[in-house]
Amino acid sequence: MKREKKIEKFGFFNVDKPSGIVSSAVVNKIKWLSGVPCGHMGTLDPLASGVLPVGVGNATRLFDYFLEKEKVYVAEFTFGVDSDTFDSTGNLVYGGHVPDEKEIEAVLPTFFGDIMQVPPKYSAKNVNGKRGYDLARAGIDFELAPKKVHIYGMELLGRKEESEDTYLIKIRCGGGTYIRSLARDIAAALDTKAVMSALRRTQSGIFILQNALPFDFFTQDPSLEELEKYLIPTETVLPFEDLILTERESEKLFNGQRVKTDALDGLYKIYKDGGFYGIAEVVNGLAKAKTKLC
Repeated sequence: MKREKKIEKFGFFNVDKPSGIVSSAVVNKIKWLSGVPCGHMGTLDPLASGVLPVGVGNATRLFDYFLEKEKVYVAEFTFGVDSDTFDSTGNLVYGGHVPDEKEIEAVLPTFFGDIMQVPPKYSAKNVNGKRGYDLARAGIDFELAPKKVHIYGMELLGRKEESEDTYLIKIRCGGGTYIRSLARDIAAALDTKAVMSALRRTQSGIFILQNALPFDFFTQDPSLEELEKYLIPTETVLPFEDLILTERESEKLFNGQRVKTDALDGLYKIYKDGGFYGIAEVVNGLAKAKTKLC
């Protein structure tokens, strides 16, 4: 059953996704509540919880501008166990030693910077038109090519309380990083096995956990007025300056023409009739509308 009305604004919801549900379930709920198309920026595994930015309406057109944003996680890695999914939801096979804190701290810096990482087979990676997890569940053998990801840093936070084999690690990384693969690779560097047993994303670019809405807020079917109260305006999450143009220049820009400007090369926010219109790009003194939201 669809709602009779739809939300009139577009922007982002910063959602605290709980563990145990897929990211698309969060998006589908918000899509139903708002009555407009929605999408998330950077999926979280069902096991994972934390920050899940959801674009509402035309804000989804801006996802490409957030791809390289830094993300922060607190991960639980359990050593001495292996899994076909690289996490604790798969078929677990026990064996291998549990390293101490000094051993782990010594190996973490070797993963800083750009590294090549092989994604898990149980992932949404596309393989000849099919998802990796569908092929893996069907027992079809295949290989995934390594991809370059960036690790800004990792910090060992210590052992999990009342656990001898599980450690907490804070990870700062770029988009597209598989934390499950990090568990596998860090363990391999220590000549053992490990799985990701829990994961919480605390930051995704400008979106942080302290400001995230619990998913329970949405499951209580808030009104459109309540939704709009918590909708983050799109222009406030973009790290670009405003492009200042005359009325005539703006009209030309909105009609797809290039206009001269003294602004430096780069991306800028543009406005029309007092409202956020989209993104313009300046190249060699000429500005052109790049992504329109209206």
